[in-house]
Amino acid sequence: MRYFPTLLCCLFIFCCGSAYAQEMSLHLPSFNQQSLDHQKTAMLTLGGWAVANIAAGGALQGSAEGTTKHFHQMNALWNTVNLAIAGFGYYSAMKSDPATWDLATSLSEHNGFQKVLLFNAGLDVGYIMGGLYLTERAKRPGVNADRLKGFGQSVMLQGAFLMAFDLVNYFIAAGKNEAIPLLLGSTENGLGLMLIF
Repeated sequence: MRYFPTLLCCLFIFCCGSAYAQEMSLHLPSFNQQSLDHQKTAMLTLGGWAVANIAAGGALQGSAEGTTKHFHQMNALWNTVNLAIAGFGYYSAMKSDPATWDLATSLSEHNGFQKVLLFNAGLDVGYIMGGLYLTERAKRPGVNADRLKGFGQSVMLQGAFLMAFDLVNYFIAAGKNEAIPLLLGSTENGLGLMLIF
């Protein structure tokens, strides 16, 4: 009888831990699904931008001349790469099963997506600078000024769009970071310890 309070306490901890584990397991797949849905939406947005640029660039370059012709050519060419990236990203998100991810995988995927977006935003600055370089180089004698200027303007436009795209999606993904302490078992009083038997 003297072990009864200890046994009762252990049983209470076990029941609460099991209930918390079930609650957490319900939240983790939901968190994962939201992350994948965000990635799908981002890839559909990028794909839509790519298709619009390929269609417009292909249609308008035939009737355009000079700088404008090269601007549309580069828009179409550049976005074939964007379309491939969007297609691969969407396919990867579609084949992922968020219910199979454990906590470590969930956090790794979520943080990895944010890191890729920030890295890409840095590349986007480089694209814009490269476009500026091409437009400046077009002012030199003995070069194909129309092509350099048209390509430069296109690269600046594409870089600016991609930078806005990457930063907006980064902030959307980062907004979900506040759910991570709950996934880790944090409470208002700090972190909890969960034992599963």
